[in-house]
Amino acid sequence: MLRLKGLATGLLMAMTLSSSAALAEETVVWWDFLGGGDGVRMKQLISEFNDAHKGEIAIDATTLDWGVPFYTKVQTSVAVGEAPDIMTYHASRIPLAVDQGLLDEITPDDWATMGLGESDYAPAIWNAITIDGKTYAVPLDTHPIVLYYNKDVLGAAGLLNEDGTPKGMGSGEDFLATLQALKDSGSVKFPLASVTADGSFMFRTIYSLMGQQDGELMTDGQFLAGDNAEKLQNALAVLQGWTKEGLQSTYTDYPATVALFTSGEAAMMINGVWEVPTMVDLHKDGKLFEWGAVELPVIFDHPATYADSHTFAIPKNAGKEMSAEKRAAVLEVMSWISKHSLFWATAGHIPAYGPVTASDEYKKMEPNATYSTLTANMIFDPKSPLAGVAGPIFDVMSTYFVPTLNGEMDPDEAVEEIKVELNDL
Repeated sequence: MLRLKGLATGLLMAMTLSSSAALAEETVVWWDFLGGGDGVRMKQLISEFNDAHKGEIAIDATTLDWGVPFYTKVQTSVAVGEAPDIMTYHASRIPLAVDQGLLDEITPDDWATMGLGESDYAPAIWNAITIDGKTYAVPLDTHPIVLYYNKDVLGAAGLLNEDGTPKGMGSGEDFLATLQALKDSGSVKFPLASVTADGSFMFRTIYSLMGQQDGELMTDGQFLAGDNAEKLQNALAVLQGWTKEGLQSTYTDYPATVALFTSGEAAMMINGVWEVPTMVDLHKDGKLFEWGAVELPVIFDHPATYADSHTFAIPKNAGKEMSAEKRAAVLEVMSWISKHSLFWATAGHIPAYGPVTASDEYKKMEPNATYSTLTANMIFDPKSPLAGVAGPIFDVMSTYFVPTLNGEMDPDEAVEEIKVELNDL
């Protein structure tokens, strides 16, 4: 009898432990590089996810330094098997990450489990996460550059269309006329504020203008092959012309560019969509004029805008296989945040998940809804381990962009030097 009672007690304990294990909360270790307004918004999304998945999944999040420090730490952590379960990653860095063996494939079964797929994303975004037919990330957004503008100044100068957007956006000649009219009005110090003291940032504008000519940085493994060097030279010549004519700010760093625009000293500004929260907050506090943001003007043949995407990726931890339960939890994190990314759009970004941008709620968001049409005209970095945020291509080109844009170097000379150095890579 005692033996039977002991057996029953043991079985009951085993069942209890088994039940507890089945109900155990799965902790997902998360790394991101999101600071400022992005960081605030992502922390809120993580909090909402954790609240919605209490007792099931908990995200344990850490924010690291953006850029080279983040990617260096990822590479080291993967090598020693200490990487997180999920991390944010720039789409432009995926070719290098795959080359280094850092990322786990997002398989067709994974996409089916998440309830996501190719049809949910713009073709350019899906292509950016795909290497040799395999996908390596789940896109969260696109964050392109746009043209911010002061509605009060442009309106007073007669340079607004009936819908409140700037005139002169359809051609290089028309946009030049708009810039010149603003200069002639004497109402601003500069018609246009640009980050002309930082070549890495200006890469975005220059690459956009190349794309408007169907230009490519890399063709069949060669940099600036064929007439692509001429197309880069064309882009540099236009931007240099703006600075020489006093239509664009010279030797201006990032903070000074934002300050020129928000102070009213510049009528327009080329900057990333991530500055939308800055404008929203200032306007709400009564410290900013009426403003808007639109897709970049067509300077050459057709619309094209440089973009990158924040994505979610799964590190390939050396010698540390992820359990089925852990992977299911990671997939749920990526799926849930993608489907709840309307709030992420308040950071200015364009959500990558199509059903969100197609929603009535998103269509009421301004200026996001106005510039989100540019997703049809996006161009990403060339698919190369040398490309991407803080990559070697940025370093080489930025060296020559600053003196050229500020009138200290001829565009043809700059392009020749860039071509030689890029192909030396």
